[in-house]
Amino acid sequence: MIPFFVQIKCQLGKTYQVANAIADAEIASEIYSTSGDYDLLAKFYINDDDDIGHFVADKVQVFEGIQDTKTTITFKAF
Repeated sequence: MIPFFVQIKCQLGKTYQVANAIADAEIASEIYSTSGDYDLLAKFYINDDDDIGHFVADKVQVFEGIQDTKTTITFKAF
């Protein structure tokens, strides 16, 4: 499994709606609210043969209320 993180910027007033929708879809292992340029930080896992870009475009960016995303690919946990 490949872990990666997506920072999510939401439209004004939509952060809880977006967080709940992602949680209900059961595609993220963890979802956090954050301060700064992005409103949420979500951790995802995909199979080794799946494409991260397609996953983000097809499964994450589709939720109503998402304005922007920033994906961070990880290599090793310590």
